[in-house]
Amino acid sequence: MISRSIRTAVRALAAGAFLAGLLAPALQAQTEIKLGAVLPVTGKESKIGAAYKQATEFAVKEVNDAGGLDVGGKKLKVNLSLLDDTSDAAKSAQLVEQLMAQQKVDAVIGGYGSQLVQAQSVVPDRYGIPYISGGAGARSIYGRSKWVFGTLSPVDVLSQTQMDFLSSLVAGGKLKKPLKIALVTENTEHGKDYAQGLKDFIKAHPGDFSIGLEESFELYTPDFKPLMSRVQAARADLFMADAHLEDFIAMQRTYTQMGLSHQMLTYGARGADAAGRKALGAATDYIFASGWWSDLLPYPQVKAFNAKWKAAVGSDPQWYHATAYETVRALLAAIRSAGSLKPEAIRASLAKTELKDSILPGGVLKFTSTGQAVLPFVVTQNKPGDKVDIVWPREAKTGEAVAPVPRS
Repeated sequence: MISRSIRTAVRALAAGAFLAGLLAPALQAQTEIKLGAVLPVTGKESKIGAAYKQATEFAVKEVNDAGGLDVGGKKLKVNLSLLDDTSDAAKSAQLVEQLMAQQKVDAVIGGYGSQLVQAQSVVPDRYGIPYISGGAGARSIYGRSKWVFGTLSPVDVLSQTQMDFLSSLVAGGKLKKPLKIALVTENTEHGKDYAQGLKDFIKAHPGDFSIGLEESFELYTPDFKPLMSRVQAARADLFMADAHLEDFIAMQRTYTQMGLSHQMLTYGARGADAAGRKALGAATDYIFASGWWSDLLPYPQVKAFNAKWKAAVGSDPQWYHATAYETVRALLAAIRSAGSLKPEAIRASLAKTELKDSILPGGVLKFTSTGQAVLPFVVTQNKPGDKVDIVWPREAKTGEAVAPVPRS
């Protein structure tokens, strides 16, 4: 028969083991910050998705190399679990759920591409976990959940900025109004927002611009010749498209092969990307783009970021590196300010975060009531010899716009 003292000792050990099991998550939370991220590292969006991965890991490493983040007076290292959704929207949402439900992360860094982030963004509300994306500008993603934040300024602001730029060319005598636009957009919320911003601007400036053709296309269209034939037949003055990187490359290749020509042409945020210029060469000359960032911005913090990125990576940063990096910075700044890893504390802190040394245009990153940042855009134009200039706004210009585009 087991003695009473042994039974007591066994019960004590069992109770201790049970208590240790209960305390383990709390101890874990006190020793590290568990972040999750879901990005398209492979698949159709991998060119930029892989770059987002690189910059996200760079930002986390920078904090860890400095000894960690101060959370409530204690330095905590960041443990990043980064998953690849293979550019598949359904898988993307499943992986966000996996991070929140199974891995019990403190916060999630969302993906790249509005169509992927749209799928991800319905998950945070189910689990009450803060979520922030640096790769989606579609307005419909934000404002539905208090847990969802985004650092990309809205896409309709992007197209309105481009129209401001074109109006300045009219005012300067470089373009003659009225100007007819061939408008081509991807069939996504991103594309719809781009078109809406442009239409709102035209309505507010009657007599200056008109839309002679409006077409939409599916993501990753295999053959753009039928669409480009309709663009050709429209005989518009301006060609304005909104496209992801892969579609931009394919569309502009077709545009060039068909010998199309317009006074000005844009693919929304595409054009200045190093990947696009490498793929298309001189066929990208004179394309203008509205970007969420440029390494040519004249801020001291941008110059410092450019230098440390190039020293670490060996190449110049692109806009997607900068926005991914700044997304991590915003999240960690919110956690530091919260002084806690409790989800509601992080969420409330994100809502009032204000990075006054931001590398993004305007120099200050903060979130509106919908959770989306609204920042100014810069307009760049490619020049021959692989040169890029900021051509708008005036105070940030590094060179004059070439307009109309010279005919070859």
